[in-house]
Amino acid sequence: MVHTRMSDPQAPMILMRRIEKSFGPVLANRSASLEIWSGEIHALVGENGAGKSTLMRILAGLYKPDAGLVEVNGQNVTGWSTADAIAASVGMVHQHFMLVPTLTVAENVVLGREPKRGLAIDMARALLEVQELAQQFGLDIDARSCVRDLSVGVNQRVEILKTLFRGARILILDEPTAVLSPPEILDLWKVLRHLRDGGGTIILITHKLDEVMDVTDRITVMRQGETTSRMKTSETTPAEIARAMVGRDVVLQHAGSGGWGIGSGAGEGANNSPAPIPYSQSVSIMPSPQPTTELPPALRAPLLEVQNLVVAGANRPRAVDGVTFSIHPGEILGIAGVEGNGQTELIEALAGLRSVVSGTIILGSREVTQASVRERSAAGLSHIPEDRQRRGLVLDYSVGDNLILGDQHEFTRGSRLDRGRITSNAEAKISHFDVRPPDSLLPVRALSGGNQQKVVIAREMGGEFSVLLASQPTRGVDVGAIEFIHAQLRAARAQDKAVLLVSAELSEILALSDRIAVMYGGRIAAIVSRADASKEFLGSLMTGATAA
Repeated sequence: MVHTRMSDPQAPMILMRRIEKSFGPVLANRSASLEIWSGEIHALVGENGAGKSTLMRILAGLYKPDAGLVEVNGQNVTGWSTADAIAASVGMVHQHFMLVPTLTVAENVVLGREPKRGLAIDMARALLEVQELAQQFGLDIDARSCVRDLSVGVNQRVEILKTLFRGARILILDEPTAVLSPPEILDLWKVLRHLRDGGGTIILITHKLDEVMDVTDRITVMRQGETTSRMKTSETTPAEIARAMVGRDVVLQHAGSGGWGIGSGAGEGANNSPAPIPYSQSVSIMPSPQPTTELPPALRAPLLEVQNLVVAGANRPRAVDGVTFSIHPGEILGIAGVEGNGQTELIEALAGLRSVVSGTIILGSREVTQASVRERSAAGLSHIPEDRQRRGLVLDYSVGDNLILGDQHEFTRGSRLDRGRITSNAEAKISHFDVRPPDSLLPVRALSGGNQQKVVIAREMGGEFSVLLASQPTRGVDVGAIEFIHAQLRAARAQDKAVLLVSAELSEILALSDRIAVMYGGRIAAIVSRADASKEFLGSLMTGATAA
C-alpha cells in the first residue's frame, strides 16, 4: 500500500529506516537504513550474508519488512508489492536469474507486458522492440533464442534488458558485471551514467571495489544485517571500504589497469602453509611457497592434457573448436574470454558433464575422454562449476548433504548414509570455510549467494584432488571471501596441483595465473605468459582481435 505526502526536494529519493527482516531464526536485516538521492549511482556493499540483497528485495516489493519504514519519492511505500514498485519505475536485476528457461529472450523480456494485436500477442512486434532495445544499450542478444540454451553471461544480459524494457528509473543491479568483458563493462557504465544524467537513480550491489571507485557517487556499507558506514566515493579508498565491509584489514592490490584485486600478483600472495588455509587465517597474505620439486612446471609431465578437443553446444556444432593445451603440476592456467565463447562447454566436457565430439582428454597418465564424472573424480579431478545453483548444489538439500554430493558412497554404513559422519564432515568444513550461518541442517537455498559458493568451494577443495577446474570461483562473493579463495587456489598450486581457472574477471586472471589463454569463437586465440599479459592486450583478444 502506498501512502502519499508532499515531496521535499531536499529529501532523499529513497529512504529506508530501521528495517527488520527475519527468515526463521536468521535475522537478515536488523535496524538497517539507507538514503539515496535522485540522480546518483549508489553502491551498496558488504560481506556475503550482510543483508544487502534482502534490503533491496524489500525496496523492490519482493519481501515485506517485519518492521521499519520505506519511502520512495516522499511516499510511504512500506510493504508495497512488486506491481506497485514496477508502476513506480523501480526495477531490480537479480544476481540469481529470474527467467523462464523454456521461453525465448523476447518472451521473457515482455512477460506481463506483451504487445497485443487485437486479443492476440503480437510476437513480431515484441521481437522487434526487444531487439532494438538490446541494440540501443549495446547488449549482444538474439531475441529469438531460448533462454535455457544461453550461457550464464547472456542470461545476465537478458535480466538487465528485461528491467530496462519496463522503463525503470530507479534501477537496482545485483552484481551486474559478474559475466561481462571489460569492453561490455565500460558500455554498461556508459548506460548507467546516461540514466543517471537523465535523472535516473541506480543502486549497485557489488563486491568489486574497482567498480565502486569507477562509477559510483556514494557508498553504503552493511555488516551482519546492519548499516555501518556511509561515505562519498571521492573521499574514500578501496582499503577503507574493504575494512568497513569485513571489520579488518584486507590485503588489496592494484594490478595496473586490471583493477583492484586481492593479494599479490601471479606467483605471490599465497599463505605460507601448503595445507588448505582456514578462513580466519587468510588475513595476512605471505609470499607463495615454492612447489615441492625444483623443476619448473613446464619441464614436468602435465597433469591435464587437452588435444584437438571439439565439443558441441546447444546451437553450435563446434562450440569448442579444436582446443589444445596442457597444465603442469604447480601451475594455474587462466582462461579469459567473454561469456559464450566456449568456456562453459569446455569445462563441462572436461568434467564429464558434456559429450566430446572428437579429441582427447588425458588426466595424469590416463585418458578420460569417455570416462564418467565419478571415474574422473576418482582419478583426481575436482570441479567448481560456473553456475552454483544449476550445477553445484541441490537447493532443497541441507548444507551437510550438499557437502557430500558426488561422494555419498564414501559416507555410508552398510546400505544407509552415515549421518554422524556427514554431520562431522559438515561441521569441519563449515568452520574451515566460514559458511554462514554455521548450521549444517539448514537448506542451502536459505544461504546467501556467497555462502552457497563457499559450500561448493568447501566440497571441491576440501578433499584430495590433483587437477582443479575452477569456473568463476569467486562470482558473487565478498572481498574477504575472495581473499580466502585466492589463497586456497595459490595453496593448491604450491602443493603441485594443476588448476584451470576460468573467470570473467581479468583482474582475477592476472592476479592468479602463470599462463593465460584467451577463448574467442570456441578457439584459443592465444596463450601467453603472465609477464606478457595486460588488461588491454587480453581485452582486445576477447573481442576478436588477432594476436600479433
